[in-house]
Amino acid sequence: MEIERTTELESVRVATALRDDIMLGRRLPGDRLIERDIAAELQVSRLPVREAIRQLVAEGVVVTRPRTWAVVREFSEKDLKDFAEVREAMETLAFVLAAERIDGDGIAQLEALVVHEEASALSNDVDAAYDAAAAFHMTAVHLSGNAMLIELAESLVTRLRWLFGQHEDLGQMASAHRAILEAMRAGDAEAMRVLIPEHLEHGRAVAEDRLRRGR
Repeated sequence: MEIERTTELESVRVATALRDDIMLGRRLPGDRLIERDIAAELQVSRLPVREAIRQLVAEGVVVTRPRTWAVVREFSEKDLKDFAEVREAMETLAFVLAAERIDGDGIAQLEALVVHEEASALSNDVDAAYDAAAAFHMTAVHLSGNAMLIELAESLVTRLRWLFGQHEDLGQMASAHRAILEAMRAGDAEAMRVLIPEHLEHGRAVAEDRLRRGR
């Protein structure tokens, strides 16, 4: 049991390290994930590496190929379109419900995230800005109070973090979140039906542009 527990903890650590590498561009689309190399780098056995790779495959950011290495997923324009369609339906509903149900504590949570994102954008702390942006969206989903929406969003959170990592204009992204927050503070659920699709469409356009530029 102790060996199983150790392997489980190590696989979580390895998955976190690999996930962060992918989100922050240290491992690029198409890069091979070679178990023995990763195990040596992180000073673990190959078993937790194998488990971590399986987890990232489930999260949609790594793909396996028969009789060869797993690789960091290369997203296509079709992938981005499919993800955008699901996100628009899911997040528009989540933000509408959050605007209808939010209380002072919820506003305070979102305010703290936007303030952190704005400060990170001003200081060009890219990683912190991306993390705050993703947390803003996930917090709003949780504030919707809808357990099924929360479960669906959590299954997509790694791809969501990847998508935010495509943004280059950190200030624009923070400004969009500020506008959404102010509408939510006013309890304007109908504004969410306009602001969220516009915001998500901008994100998709940015990701498609970077894809075409091969970045």
